[in-house]
Amino acid sequence: MTTQHRPDDALEDFTELLRDEHAPFNEDRFDPELRRKNRRRGLIVTTVVLAVTLASGGGYAGWALTAPLSDPVATSQAPNAPVPAAASIPLPPEGASAIAISGADEYLGSTASTMWATSGTDEPRPIASISKLITALVVLDAVPLADATDPGPTLWFDSADYALYDKYYLMGATIAAMPRGSSMSLRDALATMLIPSASNYAEAVAGWAFGSQSGFVGAARRWLDANGLTNTTIVEPTGINPRNTSTPTDLIALGRLAAANPTIAQIVSTRGLTLPGPGPMSNTNGLLGSHGITGLKTGTLDPGGSNLLYTATLDVGAAQPLEIVGVVLGGSSREAVNHSVTSLLDGIAGGFTQVPLADEGQQVGSYTTPWGSTAQMVLSEDASVFSWSDTPITVTMDTTTPTTWQDGEVVGSVTWTCGPNTVTVPVEIEGSITPPDDWWKLTHPDELG
Repeated sequence: MTTQHRPDDALEDFTELLRDEHAPFNEDRFDPELRRKNRRRGLIVTTVVLAVTLASGGGYAGWALTAPLSDPVATSQAPNAPVPAAASIPLPPEGASAIAISGADEYLGSTASTMWATSGTDEPRPIASISKLITALVVLDAVPLADATDPGPTLWFDSADYALYDKYYLMGATIAAMPRGSSMSLRDALATMLIPSASNYAEAVAGWAFGSQSGFVGAARRWLDANGLTNTTIVEPTGINPRNTSTPTDLIALGRLAAANPTIAQIVSTRGLTLPGPGPMSNTNGLLGSHGITGLKTGTLDPGGSNLLYTATLDVGAAQPLEIVGVVLGGSSREAVNHSVTSLLDGIAGGFTQVPLADEGQQVGSYTTPWGSTAQMVLSEDASVFSWSDTPITVTMDTTTPTTWQDGEVVGSVTWTCGPNTVTVPVEIEGSITPPDDWWKLTHPDELG
């Protein structure tokens, strides 16, 4: 059976409850029936107080239900900037070397395209068959070809030219067959001089172009002066004489001149060819086509050591491939020089990397509210930056106050800077901030604006 109460009864119960609360201690209050009565009276009190409050016509309830809420509390922390590992750049450990790199000044420094790194001293050293590269440039300066495929004039080889084979054979130089009375285009003669490094062809071409070896030497000295190679000396066209010397700095400039000549650039990039007379020939530069190497010329002299003047193209992921000219002089062997060069080029290529910065969904902050609604600040996408070696990376984070507080709203960005490269990723809300219900507003007036 349910007991019905009138409003007057409720008020009387409320008054009685207050009187009981302040009454002296009495064990009867712990009677089970009395406890049930007290619980019923507590419910009545709550109902009456709430009814009185709501009936106050737009008073507290009206204020509480319409008062503005304080903004959620935001906390944020930019991601840590990674510290890339330094690149390993092993310069040749013996002799002397130099390397210039074009296409990456913003990473390697403004002087990289002129001279990026050196080892040893910049004093003149014997250049051996690198001399043949100078011989070819001097001849083409006097007898230019129209383009890389132009065969040019025809050379006829007489008995004196034929005798050059025996001369250089006895000197221990590299030679190629030159039948008496045979002929060859200038371009093919230059190829035979440069690809297998045939010394007899170098002298024959120099004599043909300038009438004598002394005529060639005079022309070579003038050409060297005109091109600013003042620390280079040429006394004959083959390099078998150790007085043919140059410095690493001059040879870097020579390499650029050779690479800019279409005929020579195509010849020195050829691994092998077969021609009537000399027959099949292989390039003495065994590194062609590996580690990005595209040319130029080897040279070995005993004493004097092993030399290599080389060009290379490395696609490392930068805006453009790196164009490299390098030289090693005075190596202990061809194998040692090749190892030094390939280790250096691999080190340069490996020094350019995509450095991971952050992952999609990575938390960078949060929002909390007094009423228990929360959301996260997260990165909206993965991020990485192109870097050279241990170039420092800086990170900044900017945020704004949300307008909707809903999942997916963009509320800022994180920016990383590494050398010339900048990467920016939006920051967005994950989750949504929902407003509190009316009961929370009515019972938390100190949290209202």
